[in-house]
Amino acid sequence: MTSFRFFHAADIHLDSPLTGLAGIEGRVAESIRTAPRRAFEALVERAIQDRVDFFVIAGDLYDGSWRDYKTGLFFAEQMGRLRQAAIPAFVLHGNHDAESQITRPLKLPDNVRVFTARKAQTFQLGELNVALHGQSFRERAVTDNLVPGYPAPLPGAFNIGVLHTALGGGRCNHANYAPCSLPELVAKGYDYWALGHVHRRQVLNERPHVVFPGNLQGRHVGETGPKGASLVTVEAGEVAAVEALTFDVVRWAVLEVDVATAGSTADVVDLMRQALKREVAGAEGRLLSARIVLQGRTGLHGRLMTDVEQLTAEARATALGLGDEAAWVEGVAVRTAAPAGTAALAAREDTLGDLQRMLKEAPADEALLGQLKADIGELIGKLPSRLRDGCEDEALAAAAAGDYAALIGQVTPYLKARLTAEDA
Repeated sequence: MTSFRFFHAADIHLDSPLTGLAGIEGRVAESIRTAPRRAFEALVERAIQDRVDFFVIAGDLYDGSWRDYKTGLFFAEQMGRLRQAAIPAFVLHGNHDAESQITRPLKLPDNVRVFTARKAQTFQLGELNVALHGQSFRERAVTDNLVPGYPAPLPGAFNIGVLHTALGGGRCNHANYAPCSLPELVAKGYDYWALGHVHRRQVLNERPHVVFPGNLQGRHVGETGPKGASLVTVEAGEVAAVEALTFDVVRWAVLEVDVATAGSTADVVDLMRQALKREVAGAEGRLLSARIVLQGRTGLHGRLMTDVEQLTAEARATALGLGDEAAWVEGVAVRTAAPAGTAALAAREDTLGDLQRMLKEAPADEALLGQLKADIGELIGKLPSRLRDGCEDEALAAAAAGDYAALIGQVTPYLKARLTAEDA
């Protein structure tokens, strides 16, 4: 068999807005806005430089229907670059860019082949003796198992299955689209499964290789760490290597900062600065977008809980001071606790003690939960779906899910801190 190399990418989400970046301005804002495009340009450039034999995109190339034709024109331009380098590309549509979601299709360069949604389809590369099998999504929510409809492997060929799937669900909170099982994929007889949909890189099996390359660019603080695509090397009909290459231009991180030793808010700011400097050094020149989580038992607990806005501003100023487009702070979360002695608040026989006991009992108060559902539920229903779905704020996420007991649990630490601070 001929030896060859190909890129396996997925979940590119071209022109998808990165979320959780309210308040960002200037050149940093522009860097973040264009991050998915620049990551894709870097991937295409690497494919050309390395002279790979072909290019596979396993779903969610686009984030949904284009606002205008610019997104499609950008992709056509990049595919034109591959065409000039004689590199064919095979594209499968997933849930975000299902056939029903893309309302402004454009004719693509002739090196691009798109898997149909009607049934599983096979493309062959005769000179390499490669067969690629795949089926795009017709609708956004495909709940059927598509694997039984994929054809049997072609004898003597290197067979690649291209599939957008949650692989049974439960993986990083991704919707369970096109469900199937790992044993089912292994038993199909293909040599490599190029999967998409799950945004975290995973090699689930070897020989045959079953691979999620992860998404190309993290889009929010829930998608931390290096992001990119897989470069697959095949030698004599066997997968010799699956190399994870990094192409993200904005790196997301969650920084846990222990402030137990801090004697003042100035000390807390200095600890945040040190954590940011360490993470920026590891980002290798990429813009770092971080959420800082303050932890530990501290006498500053009440002040930190009630001064989150000030802390966030201080952290952002510190990040901007680290250099041009070095870092941005998405937000500061306070997960500290008061010194153990303050637990005596609940035993007090005054108004503060009464309020503390009421907060403790609130999650089981059916009347209160009903009132919250009536008042907050109506407000949540008016929010745009982009704010409700996949929300990173824990309190808002609980409210959006209608879990008002959890919502009480989220706001209770803040209320306790206010009570303690005002009584001091």
